[in-house]
Amino acid sequence: MSKQNMVNIADSKSGINMDITMAISGFSPAAAAPPGTYITIPKKKLLQINNLDISSSTTTTARAANTWVDSMRASSPTRIKSSPFSDDQNSWMVRHPSALNVFDEITSASKGKQIVMFLDYDGTLSPIVDDPDRAFMSDAMRATVRKLARYFPTAIVSGRCRDKVYSFVRLAELYYAGSHGMDIKGPSKGSKYTKGSQAVLFQPASEFLPMIDEVYKALLEVTKSTPGSRVENNKFCVSVHFRCVDEKRWNELARQVGSVLEGYPDLRLTQGRKVLEIRPTIKWDKGKALEFLLESLGYANCTDVFPVYIGDDRTDEDAFKVLRERGQGFGILVSKAPKETNASYSLQEPSEVMAFLRRLVSWKRMSLRRQFRMRRRVEEIKMSLPH
Repeated sequence: MSKQNMVNIADSKSGINMDITMAISGFSPAAAAPPGTYITIPKKKLLQINNLDISSSTTTTARAANTWVDSMRASSPTRIKSSPFSDDQNSWMVRHPSALNVFDEITSASKGKQIVMFLDYDGTLSPIVDDPDRAFMSDAMRATVRKLARYFPTAIVSGRCRDKVYSFVRLAELYYAGSHGMDIKGPSKGSKYTKGSQAVLFQPASEFLPMIDEVYKALLEVTKSTPGSRVENNKFCVSVHFRCVDEKRWNELARQVGSVLEGYPDLRLTQGRKVLEIRPTIKWDKGKALEFLLESLGYANCTDVFPVYIGDDRTDEDAFKVLRERGQGFGILVSKAPKETNASYSLQEPSEVMAFLRRLVSWKRMSLRRQFRMRRRVEEIKMSLPH
């Protein structure tokens, strides 16, 4: 199997932009080019219809704010809708069993395939905390992820700024996809799954950087009057955290965010766990990032790959959905409460994630040892045969 870094150089004079767009939409390995360079893609190829109808009308803005507040309540976290078939946690656990309880089933399904690991950060590798700047992962979790990367290609996929996530994880041998996959960089060292000395670098929303910076500054200003709100610049998106905002003031916060977004039709609003996300209206998300990274590793159209994605957020559903549609690998939702999800399995909290990853490492290590002993035994038998 040939492996490659799925990157290219944007050059309007040579027309390579069109080749890049075809590579992104169709993920053609033949379109790959030397790694380590930035990609720009024509805006018209990536723009999609914005699903937020924000006009300059005060009435429309108020109506939108009320809708967002309803969604804020529903997504904090998104709980499974009540129905005769799905309102019981036991029935939910039957459909989404603990990945620890069915570990043997999981490893059996991956037999003969290359496991590729994708991990969300907040709520998956680190606990959810009130201050996003203090979402530190434990030394034990870091050591576990380091061992994981020795045996499997491993990527961190987060809504956070890539540099911020790296400052938390501090493992150079991993892939990092920040800003919901809009800022991807491959291992800078220590990975046996990359070729050459340059790292994969992909940033499909580069042209939006000045706009994102403007919106960040505007949101900082308008949300100052809402105690507990926190605005975070994640480079290619802006996060407005409302975990520490009194629920009675969520409507006020939603109106403030809406007043800023009125002037930016090329941006859209999405939601995660106690956070509003302002992103460019391009057809890119964590699911697209997963596909891009598989392509970068040379597994785009392979049947012998087994992607595993672990995440806790609504935005991780895009990746879970991709895995279901591919019919390869599976998603694991990290949640203590039943939630609507495309994931196949569940874990309750980061401590269970660490236990699962450790078990996966031990399983792989034992498998390699068995293979080594078998090869050595075969060699001994060959040596004992008369020549």
